[in-house]
Amino acid sequence: MKSKLRRWGKEALVMMVIFITIVVLMDLWRAPKMPATFDSTPLHTLDGNAVTLSALSEDRPLLLYFWASWCGVCRYTTPSVAELVGEGENVMTIALRSGAPQEVSRWLTQKKVQLPVVNDASGELSRHWQIGVTPTLVVLYKGEVVPSTTGWTSYWGMKLRLWWAGV
Repeated sequence: MKSKLRRWGKEALVMMVIFITIVVLMDLWRAPKMPATFDSTPLHTLDGNAVTLSALSEDRPLLLYFWASWCGVCRYTTPSVAELVGEGENVMTIALRSGAPQEVSRWLTQKKVQLPVVNDASGELSRHWQIGVTPTLVVLYKGEVVPSTTGWTSYWGMKLRLWWAGV
C-alpha cells in the first residue's frame, strides 16, 4: 500500500510540473506587448477621468485587467479584481468590445462590482497591446510591464503578482 501511495505521489508531482510548465509557456507565448508610447497616452475612464498608465504605476505596481462583458472566464475573475479595488490596490481595467459606455456601466451595476474602467468599445487599445485572450492581467511598475498572465487567475494569484512586482 505504501509503495502504491508513493508511486501515485510521484505521478501527481510529475503531472503538476508538466501542468505548471505548460501554463508558464502559454503565458510567455500570449504575453501582451506594451506599445511604445502607450504608458504616457491619456486614457478616459467611464467616470470621465483622464489617466496615464505611467502615472498610475509610478509609485506602486498597477494591475491592468483586460476583460469583456461577454467573456465567460471574466465572470469568475472580475469579482476578485473588484475585491482588490475595494481593498485599495492599484487597479485599472479595460473593457474590451463590451459596448457603449452606458452598456458597460449597466453590466457592472448588474454584477454589483465597482471598477475603474476604460472602455475599449472598438478593441483598438487591446489591438495595440496585442491582446488575444480575455481575461489578460498585466502588472505595470514605473511604466514597464513586469509579469502578465492570461485566463483565469485567483485573487491570491493577482495579489502575489502585485506584491512580487513591488519587491
